[in-house]
Amino acid sequence: MHDDPFRLPGFRRTTRIEPRAGAVAAMMEDDMHAMAVILRHDGQRLLRVEPDQQRAPWNTCPGAEAKLVATFTGLPLGEVSARRERTLNCTHLHDLAVLAAAHAQGRQPVLYEMAVSDPVDACRVLEIRRDGAAVWRWVERDGRFVAPDAIAGRGLFDLRDWIASLPAAEREAARLLQTAGLIAHGRTLPMEQQSDATAIPPNCHTFQPEQARMARRIRAPLDFSGDGPRLLAGLAPGVLARLQAAD
Repeated sequence: MHDDPFRLPGFRRTTRIEPRAGAVAAMMEDDMHAMAVILRHDGQRLLRVEPDQQRAPWNTCPGAEAKLVATFTGLPLGEVSARRERTLNCTHLHDLAVLAAAHAQGRQPVLYEMAVSDPVDACRVLEIRRDGAAVWRWVERDGRFVAPDAIAGRGLFDLRDWIASLPAAEREAARLLQTAGLIAHGRTLPMEQQSDATAIPPNCHTFQPEQARMARRIRAPLDFSGDGPRLLAGLAPGVLARLQAAD
């Protein structure tokens, strides 16, 4: 199975980064999430953090917005890092903030499109494109990669050191694709198996014990691999309007 994953049933995620003078937005949409973060800065330090969860799977997710603001407001841009309380935050908002900060001094928007095919005979194809050009294409069989050679024999959880060794642009894309590959597994699990937050490891805001007891699923996944709505179509206009308003 080496077909184009963008033409196969499966998980889709699109991430868009929009830098401006004094501000940068990062937005993301996939089957379960439509979220954005705007960072206002003075070129050195974060002045304001503006999270936006248009669509999230749990009733407790909105509570993570205040945590994100507290985690990053006032930090130097160079210290907006994945090491800062990621599991206490909504991991998706947290990752968007880190991504936005990395592009805060950029001059051009960046568009990442990801596709992870549904398993067929225990095989998946994962691909990420940046501004329309393929960056990574991974083939996985029985939970282990068979291509490219650089990661053959590894699983998604075994990529940390390899990703860290990559040049910056390839490293960023590889991390995004790794995350997409992990989240895509949710398409293969019955909803009842992923709807008890107390049974899920405490790896994000909703799954911390104090939230998990109150967490309830409020949305079912969407499927963007057919002829339905286009990713970011409903989210991007509002985010860009807020970004532009303070330019």
